[in-house]
Amino acid sequence: MSATFNRRSLFKAGAVVLTAGVVSAQAPSALALGPVLGTIIDFAVGVPSPQAIKNAGHLGAIRYVSQRRPGTETWMTGKPVTLKETKANAALGLATASIYQFGRAETADWKQGAAGAAVHAPQAIAIHKAAGGPTNRPIYIAIDDNPSRAQYDQQIKPYLQAFSKLLSAAGYQTGVYGNYNTIEWCVQDRIGSFYWMHDWGSGGKIHPRTTIHQLPGSAQRVVDGVTVDINHVYARDWGQWTPGQAAPAPAVPSKPGTAAPAPAPSIPAGSSDALGALSSQVESMAPGGTMPRVDANGIHIGGSSVSQEQVKGAVDLISTLQNAMK
Repeated sequence: MSATFNRRSLFKAGAVVLTAGVVSAQAPSALALGPVLGTIIDFAVGVPSPQAIKNAGHLGAIRYVSQRRPGTETWMTGKPVTLKETKANAALGLATASIYQFGRAETADWKQGAAGAAVHAPQAIAIHKAAGGPTNRPIYIAIDDNPSRAQYDQQIKPYLQAFSKLLSAAGYQTGVYGNYNTIEWCVQDRIGSFYWMHDWGSGGKIHPRTTIHQLPGSAQRVVDGVTVDINHVYARDWGQWTPGQAAPAPAVPSKPGTAAPAPAPSIPAGSSDALGALSSQVESMAPGGTMPRVDANGIHIGGSSVSQEQVKGAVDLISTLQNAMK
């Protein structure tokens, strides 16, 4: 440690370490910090060939583990995903993630509240398994709407909570597909750990906890004759799997009765988006508390400020300490 790193600087860095520690201890592996890592596609009106998907430069696809709703049987031929498809994709290095959506608009699954989860969750699990999906992977639950807060509180929240409990009991994680507000409310209520955001009602914003961002309809492309949505991936773990893949092992505590240290958050130097995401995560994890204010210039705590360079140094310090404790 440099001799010029005085006690006040150490105190400031310590505050950043504590802040980052809160995030790293509680944030999921599917945290969306940093640049776009690649693209995936989603589709329902056909199934592009694996070679066409690969040639288009995509990492894979997020696929429906749900049946076709009434009235779509003849044209929504891309539902549901099959084992044949996921095996063919995996053979070319393409991964799959799972999304459940049966109804839409007036028949939206979430409008049945908690009772709807008892109907839909078993179907999601069965189709995911039949397509080769392993446990310990998320199934995204679709909220394909721009709901009001009342709709969220009275119908969506009970639906997602019940669905999530059923997934957890069967050994799966929870993802949520929704707009900015839906994701924000889910983060506040600790529902899900993977978030796929759509733009309807999002006001042009991308939520800092977004794992996957579905681009607007104007960005749609045609791959092998099939119209597909394009999605930006912000996390190395976006819920992907391949058939036959061993279920990812849960984290093993380093000592009996203690939790394994979580990885330090990734904060790219000079990234105001990353800093904003850090602030949002910390605030959502400790609502009502006095939390740091984060902007492009750094972190501001009780009248004091920590520069981006100090933030980076603090995160490096976390990594060093964690490595020393291994």
